[in-house]
Amino acid sequence: MCGINGTIRFRGTVDRELLGRQRDTMEHRGPDSSGIWFSNDGRVGFGHRRLAIIDLSPGGHQPMIDGETGTVITFNGEIYNYVELRDRLRAKGHVFRTHSDTEVILAAYREWGTDCVAQLGGMFAFALYDESKQRVMLARDRAGEKPLFYRVNDEQFTFASEAKALLADPTCPRRVRAQSLNEYLAYGYVTGENTMFADIRRVAPAGRVVINLATGAIAHDSYWTLPQTALSASSADPEALVEELHELLKASVRRQLMADVPIGVLLSGGVDSSIVTAIAAEVSGSRIRTFTARFPGHGGFDEGPYARMVADHLGTEHIELEAKAADASLLQSLVAQFDDPISDSSMIPTFLVSQEIRKHATVAIGGDGGDELFGGYHRYPVQIQAEQLRARVPRGIRQIAAYSAEMILPVGTPGRGFAKSLAGTSGDGLANAGRIFRADERLQLTDALRSLDPNDILAPEILRSHAFEDRESALQRATALDFSSYMVDDVLVKVDRASMMSSLEVRAPLLDVDVIEFAFSRVPDSLKADRMNRKLILRRLGQRLLPKRLDLTRKQGFSIPIDAWMKHEWRDQLDGAQAQAQGLISPKAFETYRGRLDAGLPIGERLYSLLFIQLWSERFAVTDVI
Repeated sequence: MCGINGTIRFRGTVDRELLGRQRDTMEHRGPDSSGIWFSNDGRVGFGHRRLAIIDLSPGGHQPMIDGETGTVITFNGEIYNYVELRDRLRAKGHVFRTHSDTEVILAAYREWGTDCVAQLGGMFAFALYDESKQRVMLARDRAGEKPLFYRVNDEQFTFASEAKALLADPTCPRRVRAQSLNEYLAYGYVTGENTMFADIRRVAPAGRVVINLATGAIAHDSYWTLPQTALSASSADPEALVEELHELLKASVRRQLMADVPIGVLLSGGVDSSIVTAIAAEVSGSRIRTFTARFPGHGGFDEGPYARMVADHLGTEHIELEAKAADASLLQSLVAQFDDPISDSSMIPTFLVSQEIRKHATVAIGGDGGDELFGGYHRYPVQIQAEQLRARVPRGIRQIAAYSAEMILPVGTPGRGFAKSLAGTSGDGLANAGRIFRADERLQLTDALRSLDPNDILAPEILRSHAFEDRESALQRATALDFSSYMVDDVLVKVDRASMMSSLEVRAPLLDVDVIEFAFSRVPDSLKADRMNRKLILRRLGQRLLPKRLDLTRKQGFSIPIDAWMKHEWRDQLDGAQAQAQGLISPKAFETYRGRLDAGLPIGERLYSLLFIQLWSERFAVTDVI
């Protein structure tokens, strides 16, 4: 895990001092060493902050130069199949001088050109400069685990692992994109390739960007798409599929346990992380170390007993972190880290457990991806039922039910999602399934949305991607949408930023490309979710690997008692936000929702969304909304 940045000038030369300053805004991503490189003509500059994981020697230092061709790379991530790739490339005559996966990417580019990215398995974001062809290529992994931001104007193209590095340039505007604010208030995150900042964008997952320095042309494309479910999947033998999944996960975990530094496992006690832990214990040559966060006194938020049950069953070295309420300084630190904001409050326990793990390990393995791949969210049975009922229930009744549910039920509850999924068409139900604030509520929160259609809350490229509309069932459309939006724009952002605050690398074996393609092409709906059940294939695998007394139907991620904290520990934070509110969120909005919280309504997540965006706008000195 590292931090990368760079500048490509269309005219003039790179500002060397600024490039170094931008790089060092990401010191937390790479505290072990730093590097910087400039082309002979001064038009291209790359920066790098290193967190050493594989090949700890100086040979792994970056930016790295290909000794044969002079091609230069700055790379963030891990290539899990680099050993196999190195063997293939050696057989083709390529010579290696280090044991790093970075050198393997350079050799792969030497062999396959810009198509090399399709050969890479892992989580990555990198930029590569080929002087002989006068081009720069940027690429990002298929699932979008590693971030890559960029800004382009007539003078230059700049990129970085974090938006704050681009904002270190005093000429970078700090304008908020109104549509992004609308999406944030609807979902808690910005969808697609846009960011909250109007002048900064993201390279898409599986995205490849090629910049021609001779002409200034910039070409964007995708080197991979999410597969469709094969027609033959419904006739496959369920037990054979469970066994195939087991073997794929063993191969993935085995590859991801490779590192030259200590590794731990994030264990929440839910089925995903428990299965990953069980397989890590199965394939590891030594006793593994597991970590979990506890919230004593908060009942359902305390996952300690479930995690301990799994750890005892597997014989892991188990460490529990007793988490307390986040204080004002932690909230401010989180705001500074989440420079492209999300309002997912589970960033807090993710950070707390990452902070504890970093005392013992540099790499952690988690269970992210299981819900999107194998039908794990509560809303999937809801959407299956809604699709079946939608044609039989008058639209007016559906809309009344949706409005009532949003007023009464907390974000994320099945009843709330079911009522909302009934409202509108199948596509509307999917796009609206995760709303935090309704369209009419968003208009009351801020005047910045007055010029928009507040119902337009899903980036068009998301709906176009992965042949979304061509998928046969509500479940296939829902899982594909969550894979390409909620997972990428919320879950993986949360994990990357919160873990990087402690310079911890988090890996996700469930997001191995072989596992992804198996889940979306081979596993039928009947082994993912039905009208009542979720994650059926993982539960079958869990029955083989986990304690019999563990409830495999419960869903437990890292979460916090958000309503209680809003009422008590964060009261002063809300007071300050309400007093300072201007521009983005109105003071009246804070007053209204605080009153509802005091009245006993479960709206802590909504208030957290408002609090976070208000603190964010102050921290990053937002100028206006366009």
